[in-house]
Parts: sequence; C-alpha cells; structure tokens
Amino acid sequence: MPPTISELLRRSDQLAAVSDTPRLDVEVLLCHLLGKDRAFLYTWPDHQLNDARLADFYAAFERRKNGEPVAYIIGQREFWSLPLEVEPSTLIPRPETELLVEVALDLPLPEKAQVLDLGTGTGAIALALASERSGWQVDAVDVVEEAVALAERNRQTLQLNNARVWQSCWFQCVTANGYHLIVSNPPYIDPQDAHLQQGDVRFEPRSALVAQQSGLADIETIIACAPGHLQPGGWLLFEHGYDQGEAVQRLLTEGGFKQVETRQDLAGNDRVSLGCYSGQR
Repeated sequence: MPPTISELLRRSDQLAAVSDTPRLDVEVLLCHLLGKDRAFLYTWPDHQLNDARLADFYAAFERRKNGEPVAYIIGQREFWSLPLEVEPSTLIPRPETELLVEVALDLPLPEKAQVLDLGTGTGAIALALASERSGWQVDAVDVVEEAVALAERNRQTLQLNNARVWQSCWFQCVTANGYHLIVSNPPYIDPQDAHLQQGDVRFEPRSALVAQQSGLADIETIIACAPGHLQPGGWLLFEHGYDQGEAVQRLLTEGGFKQVETRQDLAGNDRVSLGCYSGQR
C-alpha cells in the first residue's frame, strides 16, 4: 500500500540534521506537490499519493536530506506576501529583509518617488516596494544575467508595471541621477565567516554573499557612488550583518549623509542602516 500523508509527515525526523524546521519542510514539499494548503494535510491524513507524485516526493525529500534549500527544490519563496520564483542564481529572500521594505515605506518620500534597488536578485525588495506604492517608479539592477531574467519574470507575473529591471554592476549602467531613494541588500559576509559552510547558504551563489574588507567592500562602493545618483535629501538604505551597524554608520557619515541611524530586526540584531544625502560630500 502507498504511504499516507500522515506516514510521509513522520519522515520529517530524518531531516533534523539539516533543518531547524523539519516538519514544516515536509509540509511545504507535500503542499507543493499536491497543489494543496497545509490544512489539507491534516484534514486528509490518510490520503495516498499516486505513484508519480510519490516518486516526486521521494526525489524532493532526498534533495532536502542533502541540505538543499526547500525554496530551490520547489522553485518558490514568499516575500512580503508576494509569491516569487527563485533559482540558484540568486539568494533566497529572507524574512529579515522585509525590515528594509518597512523602513523604506516609512520614509518621507514624494508620491511619485524615483527608487533604485541595487543587486535586486529575485526582485524581492523592488517588487515589494512597487506593490505598495503604485505611484513610485522602481528601478532594479543586478550584475548577474540570470538574476535579471528571474526578476523580470517575477515582475511580469505580478504585473507590476511601475518597476523596471536591467543588468548593471552597481551603478555602471544607471544613467539617472535624481533618485529619491536607493536601497540595497548587497553582499556583506566576510569571506572567512564559518557560517558560509553551514545550512542553506552552502547552496546560494557566493558572489551574492561575500564581500572583501570584512564584508564591507560593496557597501563602501555604493556609498561612494550613490551621491552622484541621489537628489539632495534623498535616502540610502542598506541591509547588513548583525555586527556591522557601527561601521556602516561611520561610512555613511563620512560619505556626506545625515540623519544616519541603524534599525534592529525582530531578533534585536542590527540589520538596516540608512542616511539622508545632504547634497555635499
């Protein structure tokens, strides 16, 4: 007899070595394969998968046992309540990055603000902002061709016509110089950080994670170049590592930014720093 949903859920114990949420991982895999929500799993615990779906589940389960992120296995991750396609060419959007969106939406920006998202990846930040502010024009760039194509697919799926996506290494192919807001979740992990050998990040593109100079090299580059693309009074907003708040504040202040501050995520860690460009370097 084919195994039931209840029996497949009990296999979650086998994922304990690679996941902090093994039961949830199995639920997500099953919901994806069945096209159902989690309530279905517990309403119909005796439901049996057909041979094809069971084979797909076993294949997906083995990938997860090997440590591959669930988001890459099912090809999707929700961010800011938006369903986003994901693939290994980009980082997986994370809940803590939603703080960047929250802070951006709280800034005193005009109704028709011009916004730039640097290193957009899946397009998560840019598309979240575009979905919340229909009057904003949100530009999004990434150096990786596959990421640009992915972000554009997500933009089209969500039908967000106030967003644009193109390829650029930071500001290299950005010609506009009147942005009210520039946001970025750049690489900020030190190359020697032991966490790079643990968990989901082992499968994510290293180029999107790691930066030289103790993880600050790309942040320094963006701060140095941003004044040439911001209006006076425009804002620059970063996600960064839990131990980088003080350093990023210093770099922003030295770069001519005022009202510099750092915000904490739900875990109480420094996560987002911002500053307002004074118009003078």
